[in-house]
Amino acid sequence: MSLLKNVGTIGSLTMVSRIAGMAREMIFSRVLGANAVTDAWFQAFIIPNVFRRLFAEGAFSAAFVPMFSKRLHGDGGLESARSFSDDVLSIFLPVLILLCAVMMIAMPGVIYVLADKPIDPVEYDIAVAFAQIMFPYILLVSLVTLFTGMLNSVSRFAPGASFPIILNVVLISALLGGEYAAATFGWSVEQVGFVIAWAVPVAGILQLAWLYIWTRVEGFRPRILWPRITPEVKRLSIIALPAAIGGGAYQINTLVQLYFLNQLATGSVSHMNYADRLNQLPLGIIGIALSTAILPTLSKFVGGQNKEGADRIQSDAIELSMLLTIPAAVALAICATPFITMLFQGGRFTMEDANAAGAVLGVLVLGLPAYVLVKVLVPNFYARSDTRTPVYAAFISLFVFVVSCIWNIGLSLPWLTIEPLGYGVPGIAAASVIGAWINVVYLYAVLVKRGYYSIPLALVGRVARQLVAALAMGAALWFARDLLTGWYSAGLFARVGALGALVLCSAVVYFGVAFMVGAIDRQRIAALTKKKAP
Repeated sequence: MSLLKNVGTIGSLTMVSRIAGMAREMIFSRVLGANAVTDAWFQAFIIPNVFRRLFAEGAFSAAFVPMFSKRLHGDGGLESARSFSDDVLSIFLPVLILLCAVMMIAMPGVIYVLADKPIDPVEYDIAVAFAQIMFPYILLVSLVTLFTGMLNSVSRFAPGASFPIILNVVLISALLGGEYAAATFGWSVEQVGFVIAWAVPVAGILQLAWLYIWTRVEGFRPRILWPRITPEVKRLSIIALPAAIGGGAYQINTLVQLYFLNQLATGSVSHMNYADRLNQLPLGIIGIALSTAILPTLSKFVGGQNKEGADRIQSDAIELSMLLTIPAAVALAICATPFITMLFQGGRFTMEDANAAGAVLGVLVLGLPAYVLVKVLVPNFYARSDTRTPVYAAFISLFVFVVSCIWNIGLSLPWLTIEPLGYGVPGIAAASVIGAWINVVYLYAVLVKRGYYSIPLALVGRVARQLVAALAMGAALWFARDLLTGWYSAGLFARVGALGALVLCSAVVYFGVAFMVGAIDRQRIAALTKKKAP
């Protein structure tokens, strides 16, 4: 199956999930707004969600898929793969249960560390309760990830790419039900928040059932055995732990970011969340889809000592990612506030909230190409069972991020005083951007130094022409944006019309100019659509 087809399958289903997630946030903003309760809910949801992204978007799959595939396609065949997955499941499940128990007991301390000081007792109690309700979701979604890795190994990408849709559908249902209860029975915002919190583990149960059914369809029979640490399970653990840290720099930054956001005004967590929802849309569709699709192929080429094939796959992934990510970043940066207004403003989410979230988004998307490139470059290390290098890159990026955040909000110690720059939430977003680009530079420098990969000059030229096309698109959007100002906060049809006009303007100008200046290699695109790699 071709890279483009794999990316298309994963990306299209991820797009459905992200659109459903966008609908969820649109309803969330109107039902709950941006206040202390929503800050507490998002803060609680971020904790299990970070673990979800760490596992579902790289770390566990990066370690499990190559090992499972080796057994599945080796001499042992299906029976060897089944035995390995059963051993992993039998260790994985008790560890997850223990993790959930420990975290739920320790959750008051976790929230205390992340919270602003002095702590608001009401907001603190709500955040703790929300987090304790939602954290068991990590147990369910981690098992989902195990089954997803098994299915990805036989190129069955659709079930694993589609399971996030279930979460969004369940949360939307809970939101609508909560809003009905608020309007009919006078429920408070806190009561609606608890309904949505309980919907998270319910969604996890449904997701697990969905993936389990598909593993059975593909001939796998997951079983829970008496736990035993085999050499292969031990090796998986050694690979997966640093992979979780290295591949999840963005998620690690999210937790650290939460601490700094809590030091700012009420609503800061919510404003960052709404901005990041738009930022995550292209990141999920492009970056995660490519990362998931290229790992098995890269592993095959690297294992077969086929450097030419590995280089070709890596170049294709970079070209495809930048072709779509650069214009997305430019469009979101120029139309940040209009997009936020059209999608989220209304109900309890005021125009002031939209302007604040728009300012954050305008900065955050400057790092979008970097976030995607990290997803695309890291599999080149995983394919060689090298999880240390991404760890180093993650810690360097994290250090830069923390220093930048401290510089933004200031620091007062007996022996050191740093005056704050005072850029607020956009300053936190800028720190994340700087850290992401540092991560990319380090990863690429190591690839070049070790002779793993170097970007061909032809690819550099095409990316440069993509930038030219994106700048032309940005100029067109700059003028089109102001022509539609009155439509952004109007009725539904006006908002949809304005959004459609901006998207159409972006697509026509970008791809039109891209074809004219040669930013798209038609022969390579044609080759990528073939079922067999050339």
